[in-house]
Amino acid sequence: MLLRYFYDEKLAHASYMVGCQQKGEAVIVDPMRNIEPYIQVAKKEKMNIVGALETHIHADFVAGSRELADRFGAKLYLSNEGDEDWKYQNLDGIPHQLLKDGDKFELGRLTFEVMHTPGHTPESISFLLTDGAAADKPIGIFTGDFVFAGDIGRPDLLEKAAGIQGTADAGAKVMYKSVERFKKLPDYLQVWPAHGAGSACGKALGAIPSSTVGYEKQFNWAMKIDNEVEFVKALLDGQPEPPYYFAVMKHVNKVGIGLIKDIPEVQSITSIDEVDRLIAAGNQVIDTRDAGSFANGHVKGTMNVPFNNSFTNWMGWIVNYEEPLYLLADPEKLEEMLIALRSIGIDNVVAYADAADMIKQAAELDSYENVTPLKAKELMEQEDVAVLDVRNLTEYQEGHIEGAQHIMVGTLKNRLDEVPAEKKLIVQCQAGGRSAIAASILKANGYHDLVNMAGGYAQWTKDVKN
Repeated sequence: MLLRYFYDEKLAHASYMVGCQQKGEAVIVDPMRNIEPYIQVAKKEKMNIVGALETHIHADFVAGSRELADRFGAKLYLSNEGDEDWKYQNLDGIPHQLLKDGDKFELGRLTFEVMHTPGHTPESISFLLTDGAAADKPIGIFTGDFVFAGDIGRPDLLEKAAGIQGTADAGAKVMYKSVERFKKLPDYLQVWPAHGAGSACGKALGAIPSSTVGYEKQFNWAMKIDNEVEFVKALLDGQPEPPYYFAVMKHVNKVGIGLIKDIPEVQSITSIDEVDRLIAAGNQVIDTRDAGSFANGHVKGTMNVPFNNSFTNWMGWIVNYEEPLYLLADPEKLEEMLIALRSIGIDNVVAYADAADMIKQAAELDSYENVTPLKAKELMEQEDVAVLDVRNLTEYQEGHIEGAQHIMVGTLKNRLDEVPAEKKLIVQCQAGGRSAIAASILKANGYHDLVNMAGGYAQWTKDVKN
């Protein structure tokens, strides 16, 4: 048996290649949209990719199953659990098999058995894997967003992201039953989840790539609660705000999305005058440089989302999917950026400009100041200022600067009418990164009397609060 692990750090997403070496065939479990890494490994291992398995209709990335079907004729193995709202659509002409609890299918000597594990979503399934060449019992289970290392999948996405009211509590109760069933599995079974630390599909995911049923039963907080009422309360408490794009992904993965090969080529812009015209016309132009460089000097009207491991998440929050997108970027990183954006369905990137070149061409640059917490305190004492806390709600509730107004950074663009317009703004988060993004959004929308508090609330508690 061949088992390979793939990890997208920007999405905290794990996928797997499972192959029968005797037959020379492999399937991909919860594939990402960029299928090139699978192709490279398949060639190296002399495998033909013949299938794609999905544990559920994902909310945080575009699944690559249809890409695999188009490129290789791969067969899609998809859940047929849940009600009519959670059935896959537009599968005509695509080889596929719809699955229910207890169903089995084979790949050479390998056997996959379906286990319905609802709670995160109604149609969620897991795959038990048995290597018939070595054993007559499963070696492990692909749990998708059901069980993670140290955590379990959140049941509130349908309500918070998709707007289906009343589903969070019901999902948590169903999740309790799924967890109880999971706890009856053999302790030796390996657990292969679809996400790691940093994913918004849970609240306390561990950073290790895999676990075992026995380990999770001992140390996963959710496995220790044997009372349904306590379990539901603990599961729903403290879940982070789901990015806006999650609702888009649910739709995309349910009905399908265009193939990458059909996306128009991204054009190049070489003139700052053209960039200025785009901004003046109300287009969304994102500067992808690091926050420090942007603060020191940027093209007026641009927003800043640095190209780092958080890039995909914040772009999913901030970008309007229905409008064209323009980037100021390092040309050498453009292809990697497009892969990241397309992984969450942002396909409408019309053009880009070399960020460094645009800065050189600009007749005048905008900027904002970064201040220390001690300087921020001094401003509060000397001026009539407003403190804007852009962290998650749970962080704000655990402790915040007295009088600070809370608007989570991902929602800021849609809540500008709540921002005080007549006062100087001190923008802060936990460490200074998210508040830098918030400062750029505010600057792009006409709020120029502001500073960003470097070091954030964490540094404030050290330098000021204590």
